[in-house]
Amino acid sequence: MNSKNNIFVDTAISNSTIKAVDFFCSGGGMSFGMQQAGVNILAGVDFDQNCEATYKANIKGAEFIHADVFKLTEQELEQRVSLSKNDDNLLLIGCSPCQFWSIINTSREKSSQSKNLLKEFHRFVAYFNPGYVVVENVPGVLRRKEESGLEEFIKWLESKGYRVHFDVHEVSNYGVPQHRKRFTLIANRVTNVEISPLPIEGPKVTVRDVLGENNGFKKIPQGHRDTTSFLHTVAGLDALNLERLSITPHDGGTRLAYVDDKRLAPPCHYKKVNGFKDIYGRMWWDRPAPTITTKFYSFSNGRFAHPDEDRAISLREGAVLQSFPKDYIFEANSLANTARMIGNAVPPKYAQAVGKAIIQNHRNAI
Repeated sequence: MNSKNNIFVDTAISNSTIKAVDFFCSGGGMSFGMQQAGVNILAGVDFDQNCEATYKANIKGAEFIHADVFKLTEQELEQRVSLSKNDDNLLLIGCSPCQFWSIINTSREKSSQSKNLLKEFHRFVAYFNPGYVVVENVPGVLRRKEESGLEEFIKWLESKGYRVHFDVHEVSNYGVPQHRKRFTLIANRVTNVEISPLPIEGPKVTVRDVLGENNGFKKIPQGHRDTTSFLHTVAGLDALNLERLSITPHDGGTRLAYVDDKRLAPPCHYKKVNGFKDIYGRMWWDRPAPTITTKFYSFSNGRFAHPDEDRAISLREGAVLQSFPKDYIFEANSLANTARMIGNAVPPKYAQAVGKAIIQNHRNAI
């Protein structure tokens, strides 16, 4: 990188012949990062039509296919995107919704439909036999690999001649200004090389490198609404939470600032100095941010308060910490829906590291 303040200054590996279809594409985090690496994104497939406008606005040249993967047939996809079987240049990407396998508390009833998505993705891989396959998910999919279908999928890939890399990676090692652990599988049948994401040399990108006034984020109060596409919009705080935050030390302060105050401390935290301290906490300037979840706009849901200002981080700040560029367009009808799209995304800079590794391998095979 030429500058840590612009996390997309890396130039793509030009003239790549790799083309991809991104299953469960959402708002395009994986697709965008792959494009930055030099991959030609043919299409993104997703059942959530709410992400269509965002995907189309940012993933130039790609088709958005609104489809339920349980109902989409291999032949339909083949005809719609003009795919060929046994194509060494084809990459199929599957970043299925991961709530069922997450350690974060979610409704099992709501998320149970996501548990079999890997098996549906397997169906398309078996049909097309692409040169490359990428799967990205939460680490829980590996911890429960038999139940998730991952173990069966890996064995099948290996039986078909794929060299398979699978591991949990820390995305801050790949230029993302955030601590986030993600399971990643990269399967390759073009060479006998085990491909892994290409890490970034040098120090990790921190909150200070991408946020703050020097990076174009003017100071704003809690509840600020930005009606421009920059979306420097932040949730409001009630009087009690504002008072809590006002006495929380800057640059990494926590709820311990008022843990002995019966009025200010939440009942479950009163006089409890041990245990989880990130809730109601501030980010540190000189560290990568904590994991950006779908609730990052609420400082009561994690260490999501601004390092200095008395507010949670804004939508655009959360997106930048996910490594989206500042001009990435988000089309959603509410703060919560925009935050959900951002928090669920594959960090584009991490996707770029995966894409570059695949392109490098492909060039070496020629």
